Amino acid sequence: MLRVLLVEDQAIVRQGLKVILEQDNGISVIHEAENGQEALDILEKQVIDFVMMDVRMPVMNGIEATRKIKGRWPDVKILILTTFNDDEYAVQALQEGANGFLLKTSESGKLIEAVYSCMKGGLTIHEEVAAKVMPRLLQRSKNSSRMDVEFTERELAITKLVGEGMTNKEIAEKLYLSIGTVKNHITQILQKTGLRDRTQLAIYAVKHDISDV
Repeated sequence: MLRVLLVEDQAIVRQGLKVILEQDNGISVIHEAENGQEALDILEKQVIDFVMMDVRMPVMNGIEATRKIKGRWPDVKILILTTFNDDEYAVQALQEGANGFLLKTSESGKLIEAVYSCMKGGLTIHEEVAAKVMPRLLQRSKNSSRMDVEFTERELAITKLVGEGMTNKEIAEKLYLSIGTVKNHITQILQKTGLRDRTQLAIYAVKHDISDV
């Protein structure tokens, strides 16, 4: 059972999200918070697997909360859910370690699908947002320094697929590897690049325009 924390300052929205998520028997919303600070307080006391969080909230917004949560509990998955189709929010959230970014206009099935995708290591970005975010990240790469990390051909292939949002299982199937082998490669890649998690690796892949070999 996935233990979910909902972080949203509007009670009626929280109630609606809880109803949607708990339609799935594998998901349980065990706590709710009105802002990022409350979320941190809950995480201090409770074991949480997944955080679904708004961006604009009083006291502490979702971007700052994402940074602090990932800094202290890196294994907790975070999905940003907002009404604002703002690519800057998306870029900031992903850079801070968020595992996905969806708009509240998403269908209920998409929300549940996103939860499981994030838990499996996927990167979920709303189509409307991705259309603006990816070109921005690619543009930034043109001004960034040359990629100076030496990857093996296998590591490059895996990094590319992580950048495409694939899960470990999907990567394993595509490259005819075991899931354990893929995990080991990703661990080595993260060590080489000094990145924190696969979300940062996905952004790294896009920014450096890594293509298959």
